[in-house]
Amino acid sequence: MSVLKKSPWIYHAHAGGCNGCDIELLACMGPRYDLERLGIKWVSSPRYADILLVTGPVPLHTKPFLERVYAQTPEPKRVIAMGACGCSCGVFIDDENYSIAGPVEKIIPVDVKIPGCPPKPEAIIDGILKVLNKM
Repeated sequence: MSVLKKSPWIYHAHAGGCNGCDIELLACMGPRYDLERLGIKWVSSPRYADILLVTGPVPLHTKPFLERVYAQTPEPKRVIAMGACGCSCGVFIDDENYSIAGPVEKIIPVDVKIPGCPPKPEAIIDGILKVLNKM
């Protein structure tokens, strides 16, 4: 079992969708929920991240990007699929949708899912804490 010896850093990978989840992530970083009080920071490169937080269904043209981001993240890495689209493709679940590769777990391994459309900041914080307990 690996022990995290520093504050967890999160890289947000947007893989399509409506940006509703992204707006809720911003709310988590604001003064009301203040995710940084737990030591959690956002990073601008997956090379520094401990956790990948992926939002949206994965379109075919975004699939190589997501695989590359996952490969660039150092071990031990954890993945969170956020929102109805990230967890199950949401409204894009139709099997005849030619442009969607699938939900996040079909592309890369997922440790925790945060359902909702969009999930509330409390649910996002709870999902992040679940991942930290797995680390």
